[in-house]
Amino acid sequence: MQIGYTSGVYDLFHIGHLNLLRNAKGLCDKLIVGVTVDKLVAYKNKEAVIPFEERIEIVRNIKYVDIAIPQEDLDKFKMWEKLHFNTLFVGDDWFSSPRWQEMEEKFKDVGVKIVYFPYTKSTSSTIISNTLKNLKQ
Repeated sequence: MQIGYTSGVYDLFHIGHLNLLRNAKGLCDKLIVGVTVDKLVAYKNKEAVIPFEERIEIVRNIKYVDIAIPQEDLDKFKMWEKLHFNTLFVGDDWFSSPRWQEMEEKFKDVGVKIVYFPYTKSTSSTIISNTLKNLKQ
C-alpha cells in the first residue's frame, strides 16, 4: 500500500489546496494530511484567519483526504518516524533549497520518495488574505 503525506496551513482553503490534495491522492492509496496548528503558524510571523479546529475539519471533509492530523512540528522526518509513509508531497518552492536537499538525503535512506507539486500561481492564501485586509481599509 502506498501511503502519502503532505502538510500545510490550509488557511482560506482555495483551489490550489484542492489541486495539491487531488494530485497527491492520485499518486497514493492512502493520503494523510497534516494541518498546521495555530501556534506553529507563528513560525512565519503570521496568524491564521481560520482557527485550527475549523481548518482541520475542512481538510477532513475533502474527499481526497483519508486522514487529517495536527502538524505540531515542522520536521517532516519526525512525522515519517510516526507514520511511515512512502511518499512525501511538497510544494515546488522547496525544490533545491539547502534544507530540502538535506531532507531528500534523509528520506532517500529510508526509501521515501519526495514529489514536488507546482503551486497554483493565480491563487494563494497570502493573496486572499491581503485582499481581505485591503477591503477592510
